Amino acid sequence: MANIFRNIPSVNELLESPQLKKIVESVNHQVVVDGVRTFIDDLKETINNATDDIEIPSPAEMADKIADWLHVEQKEYLRPVINGTGIILHTGLGRAPLAKSAIAATVQIASGYASVEVDLASGQRGQRVKAVEKLLCELTGAEAAVVVNNNAAATMIALATVATGKEVIVSRGQLIEIGGSYRLPDVMECSGCKLKEVGTTNKTHAADYSSAVGEETGAILKVHPSNFEVVGFTKTVSAKELVSIAHANDLPMIDDVGSGALIDFAKFGLSNEPVVSESIKDGADIVLFSGDKLIGGPQCGIIIGKRKYIDQVLKNPLMRAMRVDKMTLAALAATLRLYRKEDTAEQEVPILRMLSMPEANLKLRAQKIAEQIQSASWLESCEATQSQSMLGGGSLPTQKMPTWCVAIHPRGSSVNRIAERLRSANPAVIGRVQKDTLLIDMRTVFPEQDMILVELLQALDQQDDAPQQA
Repeated sequence: MANIFRNIPSVNELLESPQLKKIVESVNHQVVVDGVRTFIDDLKETINNATDDIEIPSPAEMADKIADWLHVEQKEYLRPVINGTGIILHTGLGRAPLAKSAIAATVQIASGYASVEVDLASGQRGQRVKAVEKLLCELTGAEAAVVVNNNAAATMIALATVATGKEVIVSRGQLIEIGGSYRLPDVMECSGCKLKEVGTTNKTHAADYSSAVGEETGAILKVHPSNFEVVGFTKTVSAKELVSIAHANDLPMIDDVGSGALIDFAKFGLSNEPVVSESIKDGADIVLFSGDKLIGGPQCGIIIGKRKYIDQVLKNPLMRAMRVDKMTLAALAATLRLYRKEDTAEQEVPILRMLSMPEANLKLRAQKIAEQIQSASWLESCEATQSQSMLGGGSLPTQKMPTWCVAIHPRGSSVNRIAERLRSANPAVIGRVQKDTLLIDMRTVFPEQDMILVELLQALDQQDDAPQQA
């Protein structure tokens, strides 16, 4: 065994290899040294645990293995992705991509100092919410607004502000659980209020709410079940009815509308998604929604409503822990400005542009890409095919949109292997695998990414490892 260990090259010997010298130049000397030591330690452990003789690689072979391993280890976790899944608000891929004006505003504010909490007119200390409050009120009709880091935070701080130690009445059919183990009952418990369930899973009546109100009641909460639907023998109570019940008992009515549409998505063939301004018109005291879903802005949670309640939220000690930074405010403000003209929003906000993309346009793009990669040796066949896209992000789960995809059938390799190699590309490409076919959905691929996608797919012909954009 000792003789075998003598055949393992030293750290210094391996560091002198051309492969590792090149990595040292691009990364860091200590990172490579640590990588070499880890690799050697793992090899020694393998030898110690082996029951049969093990052939030690030559120094050159070992340097190659270490270089390949370091190449994988040093890849950044957070990288750009071409989204070919057809899921527009893909939570795993960061949900809504930002509009160009929002990106520009973020860069401008991030690259220097900004008037985050300084009123430039008076020179006095100001509130960071002023960057977006006027826009939010203008677009929704609310009296006041505040922004926190996501809609779960919005729910928690709103409940903690108006109902700590009190009961909050919620329909059983609205006790939702969404991705990441977010469960409404748990959030309510963390906020310090007590859950008061009314009705049944499929039917809740106005009388159920009225009879549940008592001395311990702090608020009535309505929650839009964004990621599921109950159909058939059902009954829900409208926001307007709940407002009447709440105000008759001197209680606030909180409406969590979830994804947060500023316009009616029925124009895209999608129904039953509440429009934020309608909740304000119905008289809701506090309305909660996301900024990074149907609005198409940065990740944040938005709280709008009556001035007296928003002021209370601003004074809550949790606000400092949940507040957003200057980059989020810049991106959100720029996105909201686009909604002043609905036509402009549809042209500039990426998710709205995807939703309004004509099916004929998607078909043409899919056909062109299929034609350009048709001759690749690794392909068995490739063609444009009809399919369906989804909005995603917990919004309208049962509704789909017609789309066109590039359908890829590999030769001499499994479809999962091709999908894996594309995920390792730069930029990465993620599609969806159906049986023995890899589908690249054109609805979620930006038109300016079409040629990049072609180059990456063609590159699979030229190398055995993951394709890289030139």
